[in-house]
Amino acid sequence: SGSDNPPAARIEARSTTGTDPSCAGQSARRGPRVREDAGMTNPQPLGGNEMPRFGGPATFMRLPPPDGPLDVSIVGVPLDIGTSNRPGSRFGPRAVRAESCLLRPYNMITGDAPFDRVVIGDTGDVALNTFNLAASVDIITDHYRGLLAGPPAPATGGPTIPLSLGGDHTITYPILRALAAHHGPMGVVHVDAHADVNVAMFGERVTHGSWLRHAIDDGYVDPRRTVQLGLRGTGYSPDDFGWIQALGARVVTADQCWFTSLAPLMAEVREQLGDGPCYLTFDVDGLDPSFAPGTGTPEVGGLTSGQGLEIVRGCAGLHLVGADVVEVAPAYDPSGNTALLGANIAYEILCAISAARSQGPKGVGE
Repeated sequence: SGSDNPPAARIEARSTTGTDPSCAGQSARRGPRVREDAGMTNPQPLGGNEMPRFGGPATFMRLPPPDGPLDVSIVGVPLDIGTSNRPGSRFGPRAVRAESCLLRPYNMITGDAPFDRVVIGDTGDVALNTFNLAASVDIITDHYRGLLAGPPAPATGGPTIPLSLGGDHTITYPILRALAAHHGPMGVVHVDAHADVNVAMFGERVTHGSWLRHAIDDGYVDPRRTVQLGLRGTGYSPDDFGWIQALGARVVTADQCWFTSLAPLMAEVREQLGDGPCYLTFDVDGLDPSFAPGTGTPEVGGLTSGQGLEIVRGCAGLHLVGADVVEVAPAYDPSGNTALLGANIAYEILCAISAARSQGPKGVGE
């Protein structure tokens, strides 16, 4: 239990290709590995037999510092002044990175080896104005504009794909605003307990409960290519869910997901979103508080952690141009399990992005 040494028989069965289970098993000490298609070396997470898991760099999965163009850029956005209930998600990026030391580079279930297929790096955090929400929204957009204007991604020649660690859900609006300049209106897979379509909250236009309405109104999101998963709880009127449905979005409430696999549902989601650019935003309060208590606005009766993994794995094949994991507030879960769940969701997103690598450049976010 917890060993970093795979069984010998499993090691013998592995090769060095990106789709074979061998991608994690070349050696107990992990260094840069050869990319399957270009003869390049990709940065790899620091292995547990090279450095104890409680040591090493405080980056996602203990990745080395980026030293060149990235296919996927991991970004921390430690904002929580847009939340309406419990604060604390400003500590989410740090907690998710800390728990990510438990992850290994090869996905034993899906067969994905994201660090072999694409170049992934942790670019650090956005320097926010923690006293001014509106200013922080603009700072986030400017940060991502700079990121997207950087050197072309090695796999596609297009902009890097940002994978963001929140922070409250406000951060998704300024990220979408930056991405829309490159990709146009995007489809969205939105995992959440809440619809996030308020007009305003206490006079603030863009908050964690209103970001999606304004991303649609401002032309960054195509509602006809948007699916919300896990919605539930109490509301103020039927319009809480009905507004976005009237625009053509699909709403799948949590009770529709109880006691069933979501793999068939995700096949329908892929069909609805099609080949156009897509964004995945995963609010951990979409999951039941028994799995993710460390969040600001928990709602009972949510999705299971396994269903959360099914949703992310079901996004493989979509043209993902960005993604985020938000609303991890570690102070409300001393066990660290919510942050660990957030780290696993982020890793599965990397797998979904890298799986598209074998389907051609468009699938990686050109």
